[in-house]
Amino acid sequence: MPSRSAAGVRTGVRVVVSGDRGTGKSSLISAAASDAFPEYVPAVLPPTRLPSDFYPDGVPVTIVDTSSSMESRVKLIDELKRADAVVLTYACDQPMTLSRLSSFWLPELRKLEIKAPVIVVGCKLDLRDERQPMNLEQVMAPIMQQFREIETCIECSSATLIQVPDVFYYAQKAVLHPTAPLFDQEKQTLKPRCIRALKRIFMLCDHDMDGALSDAELNEFQVKCFNAPLQPAEIVGVKRVVQERIRGGVSDLGLTLEGFLFLHALFIEKGRLETTWAVLRKFGYNDELKLRDDILPVPTKHAPDQTVELTNEAIDFLRGIFRLYDSDNDGSLQPSEFDDIFVTAPESKTLEALTIYFYCFNLLIFVFFPWTVDPYVDAAERTPQGNLTINGFLSEWALMTTLDPSYCLANLICIGYGGDPTSALRVTRRRSVDRKKKQTEKNVFHCFVFGPKKSGKSALLNSFIGRPFSSNYTPTNDVRHVANAVEQIGGSQKTLILQEIPGDGVKKLLSNRECLAACDVAVFLYDSSDEYSWKRSRELLLDVARRGEESGYGVPCLLIAAKDDLDPFPMSLQNSARVTQQLGMEAPIPVGVKLRDSKSVFSRIVCAAEHPHLSIPETEKGKKRKRYRRLVNSSLMFVSVTVGAAVAVVGLAAYRAYAARKNT
Repeated sequence: MPSRSAAGVRTGVRVVVSGDRGTGKSSLISAAASDAFPEYVPAVLPPTRLPSDFYPDGVPVTIVDTSSSMESRVKLIDELKRADAVVLTYACDQPMTLSRLSSFWLPELRKLEIKAPVIVVGCKLDLRDERQPMNLEQVMAPIMQQFREIETCIECSSATLIQVPDVFYYAQKAVLHPTAPLFDQEKQTLKPRCIRALKRIFMLCDHDMDGALSDAELNEFQVKCFNAPLQPAEIVGVKRVVQERIRGGVSDLGLTLEGFLFLHALFIEKGRLETTWAVLRKFGYNDELKLRDDILPVPTKHAPDQTVELTNEAIDFLRGIFRLYDSDNDGSLQPSEFDDIFVTAPESKTLEALTIYFYCFNLLIFVFFPWTVDPYVDAAERTPQGNLTINGFLSEWALMTTLDPSYCLANLICIGYGGDPTSALRVTRRRSVDRKKKQTEKNVFHCFVFGPKKSGKSALLNSFIGRPFSSNYTPTNDVRHVANAVEQIGGSQKTLILQEIPGDGVKKLLSNRECLAACDVAVFLYDSSDEYSWKRSRELLLDVARRGEESGYGVPCLLIAAKDDLDPFPMSLQNSARVTQQLGMEAPIPVGVKLRDSKSVFSRIVCAAEHPHLSIPETEKGKKRKRYRRLVNSSLMFVSVTVGAAVAVVGLAAYRAYAARKNT
C-alpha cells in the first residue's frame, strides 16, 4: 500500500521497531496500542496500526515488530528497507544494550543504507537501578554527534506507561516533519535548499516588493498557511523577538528576509519543525524541498515528433523579468543582476550533485544558476563584457524548455511566474502533420549539426552566438548546444537551437530509431578544400537519410561547404552537384573560413525548417519503396474501381430484368 497520495501527501507512516532481544520491543508496541501493560506478549507481534486520530497530524501509523535472531535476519533487513522511521530500543536496566546501539545497530543501518530517521528509545525505565542514575543527554550527545540520522532520544516504561505514546509520536513527526532537509545540526544553520525555498516564499509574500513583510503582508501570510490571522500584539511580539536576536531582522518597513529566515531557524531549534513544514508545503514543496509534481503540470507529448515551447504569456513574463532586473538599463544582465533572478531557483541534477560535493567539504553555495552547467553554459549570445543580452536570456529559456520542460517550469514558478502554470508551456503539432500540411506553427527549431572532424562545426556554433573566430582547433567530444534568435524576411523572429553531434557520437545517435523525431532540420558541414571531408560528410548524410526513411521521421537536410575561401579539391562542385541532385536537395551553401557573413546561413536553416515537406533527401532504396507504395495504392484503386463498375453493371441488369417482368 503506497504511503503517499498522488499529490505527494503522506497517507501513512511505517515504523519498524528493532533492537537487541529482551529490550522490550513487543511490550512497547502493545502498550502504545492498548494504553495498558500487557501481561503476556508473543515473541514478535503482527503489524500494529494506530488510527489516523491517534496523533494530531491525522496520519495513521503502522508499527512493525521484528526479531533480532539470526534466523529472522532476512526478514529484518527487508522490513528496515521498507521503513519510514526506525525505532531502536535498549533496556534501561541493561547498559550493554545501550552500548550495542553504537557498536552494532547504528553501523548496521548505515551498512544497509537505511535512509529513514532513527528514534533511540530506552525501555524499562521503571527497572533502572536508582543507585546508578544516568544523564540521558550527556550519554547520547556523543552518539548523536557521530550518527546524525538520530532524530530524538527518549526513555519510557511500558509498565507504568510513562512516555509510551510519545515514542511513536516522535517517530511519526520525524517522518512528517523531518529535520535533515531543513537544518544542519553540526553547523546549526539552515541548509541551502531550505534557504532558497524560504526566500522564494518571502518574495511571493512581499507583494509591494519593498524587501520587507509589512504587518498586512505578515497577516496574509499567516492566514494562507495556518487559516488564522495574527493579532496586533502577536505581530509586535514576533518583531520584538527578531529584533532582540538578529541585527537587521526588522526594518521600518517590516520583517526583512534575514528576520524571516531567522524565525524559521528558531522554530527548528525549538523543535517546532511542523511550523516550517506547514509553510513549505503550503507553497508546493515536497519532503525533498522540490516543487511537487501537481504544482508542475507539464503538458504531455503524445508523439516523439512533438516538442514543448514557451507560450507568449510566459515569454512576456520573462521579458518583464529581464527589464525588472536590468537595473542599469543597459539592455543586458550583469552577473550580479543575474544572481538576483535565480536566487530562489531549483538546482538541476548536475548542480544537485555539485551541491552535495561542496556541502560535504564545507563549501556552501547559496545561489544556483540553471545555466552554469552543460548543456546551458556558454550556449547563448553575450556582450563582449560577458553580460547576457535579451536574445541570449530568452534563447536560454527556449533551450531549457526544449530539453527539460519540467525543470523550465520549476524555474519559472520559482522566479515568480504568477499565472496558471498550465498557461506557460504548449505542445507543438506533430512534425508528420506539418509535413502533410506543408507548413509549421513552431517558433523554436531544433537543428542537428553533423560533419567530420575539422569541418567547422564548432566555428559555425560559435559564430551563431557571436563568438569570435579562433584558428586554434579544439575537438568537441560531447554534444554541445547553442541557441539564438533569427530574424526572417518580413520581420518575423524564430529561435534556432543548433546541436553539434560529435563525429564519434553519430553511430550511437542513429542507433535510436526515434533519434530524428525531435529534429526539425539537419545540416552537414564539410571542408570544401578536403576531399576526404566531403566524402565523410556525404556518408553521414546518407546514414541520416536512411534512418529517416526507415523510421518515418525524415528531416529537411542542407549541405554547407565550409572554408569556401580556400581552394576547392578537384571535382568538388561536380561531385556535390551530382549528390544533391540525386537526393533531391538544394546545392551546398558556401561559407568562408571565418564565417564573417553567416547570418544568411542561419536564415536558410530556419527557412528549411519552416518548410518541413521540402529538402528531405531520398536514397535509391527510399525512392524504390515510394514507387512500390504508389504502385500498390494505384492497384488497389484500380481494383476498387473495377469492382465498383462490375457491381453497377450487375445492378443495372437486375433492374432491367425486374422492370421487364413488371411490364409483362
